[in-house]
Amino acid sequence: MSHYLIAKIDIVDREEYGLYEAGFMEIFAKHNGQVLAVDENIKLLEGEWPATRTVLIEFPSEEDAMAWYCSDEYQQLAKHRFASSDGNVILIKGVS
Repeated sequence: MSHYLIAKIDIVDREEYGLYEAGFMEIFAKHNGQVLAVDENIKLLEGEWPATRTVLIEFPSEEDAMAWYCSDEYQQLAKHRFASSDGNVILIKGVS
């Protein structure tokens, strides 16, 4: 069953965040995921969305998502994201 990672990221240091972006796809490509959307100009329909970037990623399974997220290689790269932004990241199950 597909699983979807949704990230709301508030970027506070574009230069440092750029280091994260520069290494992202090389690591991500090893983990069976697909980036479905990246948007810095969302259309808010309800509530609040305090983020400068929203990301939607699909994985074939929870195991694939967690293998990517928990990998040493990604966690080393993610230090740039942690240093340059505040974020909320969730993983949800698809309906089929």
